[in-house]
Amino acid sequence: MVCQNESIDESHADLARDLRVLVRERLQAGDSDDQIRAFLVRRYGDFILLKPPFKPETWLLWGAPFLILLTGCCTILVARRRQNSLLTANNLSEAERAKLEAMLGEDES
Repeated sequence: MVCQNESIDESHADLARDLRVLVRERLQAGDSDDQIRAFLVRRYGDFILLKPPFKPETWLLWGAPFLILLTGCCTILVARRRQNSLLTANNLSEAERAKLEAMLGEDES
């Protein structure tokens, strides 16, 4: 929870030390690994696990990287389309340019 992507054994955080003590106490009390894991998940939530399960409560945790990537790709695509449309608008033929200058000249009078 404090040090993401580190097990409680690898982490030097105070919370990890407290969790190690709690796990030892539960092991001495005779709890199995699954019982200890269930206890910790009930107490701290799925986010305490290194690999949280995919379920409605954790969909954003699993889907966020893909959503960020999709948003970035869409932003780049929209920016390129705008840039291309601006470049196309600037490429007027001589007749179109003359007509535009005539129209602009009339409006300024």
